[in-house]
Order: sequence, then structure tokens, then C-alpha cells
Amino acid sequence: MRTPPLASHRFGLGARPDERVPSDPRQWLLAQLDAQTTRPPPWQKLPSTAALTGVWLDQQRAVRQAPEGQRAGIREAYLRRSRGDYLASIGARVDSALQTQTPFVEHLVHFWANHFAVSVDKLLVIGLAGAFEADAIRPHVTGRFEDMLVAVAKHPAMLLYLDQAQSIGPNSQVGSRSQARLQRARGLNENLAREILELHTLGVKGGYQQDDVTELARALTGWTLPDDRPDAGAPGSSSRFVAALHEPGARRVTGRLYPEAGEEQALAILRDLAAAPATARHIATKLARHFVADEPPPDLVQRLEDAFLRSGGHLPTVYRALVTADPAWDPQFTKFRTPWEWAIASLRALDTQALAPTQASSLMTQLGQPVWRPGSPAGFGDTAASWAAPDALLRRVEASQRLARQAGANVDARALGARILPGAMGEATDRSISLAESGEQALTLLLVSPEFLRR
Repeated sequence: MRTPPLASHRFGLGARPDERVPSDPRQWLLAQLDAQTTRPPPWQKLPSTAALTGVWLDQQRAVRQAPEGQRAGIREAYLRRSRGDYLASIGARVDSALQTQTPFVEHLVHFWANHFAVSVDKLLVIGLAGAFEADAIRPHVTGRFEDMLVAVAKHPAMLLYLDQAQSIGPNSQVGSRSQARLQRARGLNENLAREILELHTLGVKGGYQQDDVTELARALTGWTLPDDRPDAGAPGSSSRFVAALHEPGARRVTGRLYPEAGEEQALAILRDLAAAPATARHIATKLARHFVADEPPPDLVQRLEDAFLRSGGHLPTVYRALVTADPAWDPQFTKFRTPWEWAIASLRALDTQALAPTQASSLMTQLGQPVWRPGSPAGFGDTAASWAAPDALLRRVEASQRLARQAGANVDARALGARILPGAMGEATDRSISLAESGEQALTLLLVSPEFLRR
């Protein structure tokens, strides 16, 4: 019977050898929505966004107060520390995936972190990328989409990544008195507004126009990073609204008029975008594509869209609609695993409980999906076309050989396959494993088998 592996492999993170096959796989998944831990143990020893923002403020203060010749050294010391925070967060992310008792929820965290992607290619983000996932994504995965959207838009990692921290309203108090300088350096920045509309909410075909991007960008002005000076706002916060940077006036976005209301203006727009039918369709399509098929069944997308709209963006309601839909349990393993999914599934299959952060980082870089480093704000690709090229498969073969060598010769690949893929291993895979020249080769063949490469 193929249904039991789907719970672990399609919706979870891959089966462990000692994992009991759930008698009611759908209920097993749904029960996890009420049993998640917002900050899993591997994350608990790492600094929060507020703490990391405090470190950033200390660096800003030190640079401001230091002689010119010492400032570059202070910045470099901060980046070294940030790289350490980045590696530690990679370790926490991998260990959480290996140890979790709620793999479906953990999988959802990875989905949403890719939907709201930031990249450490922007060096200022490197120390905050892990905290972004921990504090802007994780607390809201089983909450409301609107709350996650707002948390993401205000997080310092996103403010820095998409240059929102430097966006200034041309007619704001600050913009009006330094117009010439701003035209040369800073001014209105539309990056965050564009990605909110195109990637985070309505989608490319969501009906918005360039004027909507500009108007949303004007509404978002004022959201920036905290400051340690007396007029910088509430101490200990990781972002702030500065009225002097905000573009005054009413804004019209996707046909709706929003009166001048300071910070509340942008929040009102985000709330409406989160509830828009186009957003429901965009999110439903991405969820169905991620969990079920590169070309998801239209009826399934409609089911998820209806659940999103009916519940006002209550994400557990959408997940329940997904898990209880018959098309989601098609017995064919059609989704090609991304490098991240394949690596985590391989490690779980080998009963790995933890991985050194440097080893985890190197593994993902070798496989072509470095953690929190997509090539664009669109995140990493989610279809076979993105990951099934011959060179990418060769990387997995090389990685599986290394993992098999580390696992040792005592692992019986055929027995392991029967435990982690009960009823799903094909005759060709079983035969090739049985004819392997060594236990290491047999395990390698299991990890790169068609059944294991897909979910």
C-alpha cells in the first residue's frame, strides 16, 4: 500500500527508520497543526531578532563614534560575527528538521520561508536570515496569513534585503529639506512594494499596475530599522515607523483609496491585499504545486482558494483542505525533491539526529541550494525543471556516496528501503540494490533511486 509513505514523504520531511507508519495518515498530519513548537529546541539557544538588532545598533553606534580609520574594522568585525550567526542558524534549521516531532509543520515553515524569501547575498542580511525565519515565519505558520505578511514586511532582514530601510518619501519632512541630496543617493524605493504585490500576495497575474507599486511604496515609507538615538522610538524593537520619512497624502492601491493615517495606512493596505481573491488564488496554487504536482489539479487549487477566502486567510483551514483532498493522495510520487528536501530526507533515513553547521552549509552549497541564498526574491524553484538537470543529479550521487560512506557498512539498504518506503519501492530499484557490489553502493543506489528522489 502506497498511502502511508505519502504522509511522511509528500507532506513531511521523509521517514526515519524507526518511525511508526501512522494508521490514519491524514489525522496524523492534522494533529501536528495543534502540536507545533514555535521555537524548537535547536533554535532556543540562538539570539532573537531583537537581540541581533541590538548588536547591529551597537555596531552603528561604534562606527559613528569611531575615528574614520577604525570604522572599516568595526564593520568587518560585525560581518564576521554575522557569518557566525548565519552558520549557527543553518545548524538549527537542519537539526530542527532532523529532530522534529511535527514534520508537516516543519515542512510548512520551509515552504513559507521560500515564499517570503530573503538572501544573504545582501551582506547586511547574513546575520538576520535565521532570525527572520524563526521570528517572522515560524510563529505564524499555523496562524493567519495577514499576520505573517505584516511580520515579514516589518522584519529588519526584509527591510534591508529589499532596501525599504532607505526608502524616503520625496515630500516627507526629511525628503523635502534634502531633495537634492536624496536625488543623488536615496529616495523612494519600490522594491518591497513590488515584491509584496508580485510575489507575496496578488501574484504576477493578480491585476495590479505599476501605479499600484508606486502608491504602495509611498505608503510603506517610514518603515525602517531602529536607531539608538533619543528620538528613535521604543527601545528593544527590531523595526520602527518614522513619520518624518513617510510620504504624506492618501494612496490609491488596486482601486481602493486609503486616507493619510501614518503607519496605519500601509497596514490597512496589507490587510486588504492579504484578503484579496487574487492572493487566495496565488497562495492556493503555490501550496498545491508544492505538495502535489508541478501542474496541480484545478479542482484542488479551487478547494484551497475557497478555504482561504472562507476563513479569512486562516492557514490551518487551508492546510486541512489540502490534507483532506483526495487528489493530494495520488499514489504516484510525482514531486521531484528540491536539494534541501532530498538532503533532509536522506539524513532522516540514515537516522541522523544532528549535523555540524559547517557540514550542513557545505552540503547544501554543493547540492546547489545554499540556505537562505536564492538568486532572487522569488525564492528557489519548486518544480522538477529547476532541479532535475544531469549536473544536479550528479551532485546528489556524489553527496549520497559520501553519506553512505559515513553511515558505514552495517546499514542494510534493502531493509532500510522497506522501512522508509513501505510498498513504494519498485522492482527495478529493489533489483539494483540487491546486485550492488557493496553495502555502500547499495545505500547510494537507494538514496538516488527514482522513488527516493521524488515524494
